[in-house]
Amino acid sequence: MTVHFIGAGPGAADLLTVRAVELLRRCQVCLYPGSYLDPEVLAHCAPATELIDTQRLDLDEITAHMVRATASGHAVGRLCSGDPSLYSALTEQTRRLDAAGVPWDITPGVPAYAAAAALLGTELTVPEVAQSVVLTRTRARSTAMPETEALAGFARTRATLVLHLAITRLRQLALELVADYGPDCPAAVVYRASQPDQIVVRGTLADIADRVEAAGLSRAAVILVGRALETGIDCGQSHLYDPLRDRSHLGG
Repeated sequence: MTVHFIGAGPGAADLLTVRAVELLRRCQVCLYPGSYLDPEVLAHCAPATELIDTQRLDLDEITAHMVRATASGHAVGRLCSGDPSLYSALTEQTRRLDAAGVPWDITPGVPAYAAAAALLGTELTVPEVAQSVVLTRTRARSTAMPETEALAGFARTRATLVLHLAITRLRQLALELVADYGPDCPAAVVYRASQPDQIVVRGTLADIADRVEAAGLSRAAVILVGRALETGIDCGQSHLYDPLRDRSHLGG
């Protein structure tokens, strides 16, 4: 039997893909991150599905559950918050499954930053303002960052920044970014985007930390920084849709 790594999206039960829902209906065992998703997501599972909350388990314990279930002939759904390609410990888990001879596959999900941008009503890439998005995190009480991925290096690009797992260091991060982005640069923090208790805090690098602390946010939030977040932004014309673009060579 197979372990299916399933992107649970930002947490809302109706933001899973059709494929994800079908897999959840068929899996006899489902492991899920209880602290990050709306419990309604689990309503897609069959009534008899064995549900295992992984928020207090380490990777070896999680792997043991998956290996046990597949050895018993059960299909396993391993829900990952957001998309499995970002901060899901996918590599560590699949490496363990490979060692145990357990097959696996991946179903993508809506990433948290995309849900946050949707809630903000903004495009993260705006012509002549920002054409790149940097998805990163910072080092605190967590996994070390590679030396080549210092925040200062990313800041010099002035691309749209999306910071995961960094809400507890927001004040320090804002100070680090001011030199390149300016104190008036728009910043936003989105807590549990798409879920019933979602919260959006908007501001600038000069005041975002004060606003977030006043809101009492300390986890499960995405930080976005960049000029693309400006309300009513004045931008250039996308070449793809420019009325002056020559389309005579296009078919159809």
